[in-house]
Amino acid sequence: MANETFAEKYLNFSRVNPESMQQAAIDTLFMTVVAMIFVIIIGFLLGLLLYSLSRNKSPFAKICYSVLSVVSNIFRSIPYIVLIILLMDFSRKLVGTGIGAKAAIPSLIVSAAPFYARLVEIAFREVDSGVLEAADAMGASKIQKIFKVLIPESTPALLSGVTLTTITMIGFTAMAGIIGGGGLGGLAYQEGFSRNNNTVTLVATVLILVIVFIIQFVGDQLVKRSDKR
Repeated sequence: MANETFAEKYLNFSRVNPESMQQAAIDTLFMTVVAMIFVIIIGFLLGLLLYSLSRNKSPFAKICYSVLSVVSNIFRSIPYIVLIILLMDFSRKLVGTGIGAKAAIPSLIVSAAPFYARLVEIAFREVDSGVLEAADAMGASKIQKIFKVLIPESTPALLSGVTLTTITMIGFTAMAGIIGGGGLGGLAYQEGFSRNNNTVTLVATVLILVIVFIIQFVGDQLVKRSDKR
């Protein structure tokens, strides 16, 4: 009897609209890919700036580092569901709509960029100081140290950070769907929870897990190939 109840609740696939599920999956991937492009760029630059300021001993650099660090921590600490509400008017003005996948992208970027920036800063901090000293001894410029020492030496950590941030982003897109962001999270809430269609919720959850597993697998492979140790 319990198995029949479970089947009635969760395994009645005739209640799933394949076209809606496909579009929701596309929206989730669209939000993730577009947001991550900006997150990687902004997060990398911000992380590099934090790292550079932390190594600068001047009082002005210390003040700038403290300010950036506090701002970064604030945005990392705000729950995403709250942040997307706070940025709703800003997103509407920026992309021209307050609902759908496009409307969720600005808040996704604002929430994840500081998170990735911290991972970038940590990755740079873990670079062997002896390698940096050797680069200084050879007269390398700051740009040369960044592109020939920092980035190559920290590539595995940077790729691991991208993987972690992308998986976190998937979770954010699911939360965005609750307030009209679309995607698999929106479908699970609107078609699944709100209409008591547990099968839709189950299928959407499985698809999210599949996407996460694929991202984790690809990320792990890239990290292994880039690790020279």
